Amino acid sequence: MLKRIFFVGLAAAIVVVATACDVDQVPTLSVDLDKVVSTRVVQSVDWISSAGQPDKAALEVFAEQGYTTVIDLRTKDEDRGVDEAAIIADLGMDYVVFPIEKIEEINFDNAGKLDELIAASKGPVLVHCASGNRVGALLALKKSLDGADDATAIAYGKEGGMTGLENHVKDTLSKK
Repeated sequence: MLKRIFFVGLAAAIVVVATACDVDQVPTLSVDLDKVVSTRVVQSVDWISSAGQPDKAALEVFAEQGYTTVIDLRTKDEDRGVDEAAIIADLGMDYVVFPIEKIEEINFDNAGKLDELIAASKGPVLVHCASGNRVGALLALKKSLDGADDATAIAYGKEGGMTGLENHVKDTLSKK
């Protein structure tokens, strides 16, 4: 009798989880913030999610899902549309400003610094800029620092949101 109750309970739990989550959803490095808000689900890849500028609703989902840190690559002059620091503080997460303004700042030194910031986090991290392009570019270089070959690093950067900075990253990788 006890086994039957256990298996019925287990089956019910599986149904609840499958209903609450999109079971076909595979975690991706770069996340669609509208989907994050509509599904109320986000999963990190290697403790990292990449995105463009999040709004309050998106930040609330990241906090609900156990994210502990938001790393903002935007400069102080870039409009965020919200008081991001205050929202993140209210949600109990850490807010780290790591501004990347110029293309020359997409380099191995800053990729290493980003890696250190991610490693210092107590849980999953959202790294964002305006579109995800800077994030993906630095993540590509970070992947190279981790020992990945150039093709793998570029693919990782694209998965992280890199678009227009791809040629710069390829050039940087070729000078390694």
